[in-house]
Amino acid sequence: MTRIIVADDHTLFRIGLRQMLESFDGIAVVAEAANAEQTLAVTDTVDADLLISDLTMPGTSGTQLIEQLHRRQPSLPILILSMHDEPATVRRALQAGATGYITKESSPDTLHAAVRHVAAGQRYIPPALAELLAFESVRPPSNPHETLSQRERQIFKLIAQGTMLSQIAEQLHLSPKTVTTHKTHLMEKLGIGNNADLIRYAIEHKLFDRAP
Repeated sequence: MTRIIVADDHTLFRIGLRQMLESFDGIAVVAEAANAEQTLAVTDTVDADLLISDLTMPGTSGTQLIEQLHRRQPSLPILILSMHDEPATVRRALQAGATGYITKESSPDTLHAAVRHVAAGQRYIPPALAELLAFESVRPPSNPHETLSQRERQIFKLIAQGTMLSQIAEQLHLSPKTVTTHKTHLMEKLGIGNNADLIRYAIEHKLFDRAP
């Protein structure tokens, strides 16, 4: 029996995913989580063979959550199930410690295949996504913002929305000094010297119409 923990902040999606997973032979969903804090707590206390997690949830999320999970439960395979299919996002998740990555547009067969492979300790990426990653690896970034880390993109988005650095620190559970350091790095990468130019850059490149 493959024991699975499901982490996603959308209740209806979790219910549907649980029903689909338990329609497969030999699979049981043993726990659920609705945010990053619950995910860390559940994986610490519940025996499971696999965690299926969204990439963006309230609290610490994205690569930071994957890194924390990987440090705390290094033997627990992580399958990311996300709406995001950008090669850079997929690559960051895998580098952070995810064992597999599929999108929420995937078919039930793809989900089943991913569960089988990842629960067995094997990496899994659907062929179409693997092809995108292959092309991305040989194509240099065409825009400076493509070189930003996920945390830098989060902070860039909040600055572009007019959020104060102190509020960003509180929202992302970071120290003000850490936020300032990330801001300095992202501005260096973009060749930008002030907030007004950051906002102008975001508008010109039509960034942040969806979460990073």
